[in-house]
Amino acid sequence: METTSLNILELKNQFDEQGYLIIPDVLSEDKVTRLNAAIDEVLAEEQETLSHNIYNSVSRHAEIASLIDHATILPLIVNLLGHNIQLHISHLTVRKPNPNDVKTATHSFIDWHQDGPHPQFPVIAGLTATYYIKVCYILSDMSQPNRGNTKVIPGSHKQPYNPNHKDVSQQLDGEIQVCGKPGDVFIFAQNLWHAGSTNHSEFTRRQLFLGYSPIWMRPIDYHQADEGLLKDADPIRRQLLGQISDNKFKYYVPEDSMVPLKSMLISHS
Repeated sequence: METTSLNILELKNQFDEQGYLIIPDVLSEDKVTRLNAAIDEVLAEEQETLSHNIYNSVSRHAEIASLIDHATILPLIVNLLGHNIQLHISHLTVRKPNPNDVKTATHSFIDWHQDGPHPQFPVIAGLTATYYIKVCYILSDMSQPNRGNTKVIPGSHKQPYNPNHKDVSQQLDGEIQVCGKPGDVFIFAQNLWHAGSTNHSEFTRRQLFLGYSPIWMRPIDYHQADEGLLKDADPIRRQLLGQISDNKFKYYVPEDSMVPLKSMLISHS
């Protein structure tokens, strides 16, 4: 484990109220270095562009896959979302300096939105429930704003909120830019209003997003996890890769033995 243990109950209360968390020093300096080296290998296989958006990134390198069941972060996610969960998405984003706001097919910036399917998750009384949670591993110096930082509006997951405009370049009331150093982690709910700002700095943004959802929900990245990931996977990783039973009904009502993540739940009393 690469960080001190977390106060999960305190963080859960903060997450429920604000819709996001920033947790410092989750990854060691050595782990950040190894992840960036892995990303270099992945990018060497891609076409040159101002902005990379690479999905199912855990299948591209073992170093990235090691984050699927991170020893510090996973117990927190289990207690935020429940134990019957899976890996929903793994998304590598790299945004190079873009002072002229050049639009690219790979989304060099992203306007305000909630994550979800088209047209949307069910909305009740103007609110969308939390269906999945994303963990963002910060791998470049994002300690200052305007480096392609993610923008969020704290608490907006609990409000029937519809911004008057979607344009990320316009500042909304209450918005903040999420800042952090390499090794920090940013966690947010899919129903939190957020945006990806343009990188107006001289730094390249590097972030890895791993999202988790209920195991009965179709993952974004794949219908069946890659065999290379499943090979030699322990029961926890098999659950996170969506492999708990040949009987698909069990995805809705699993036996305890099928969902070993239940052991990570703590009492909320």
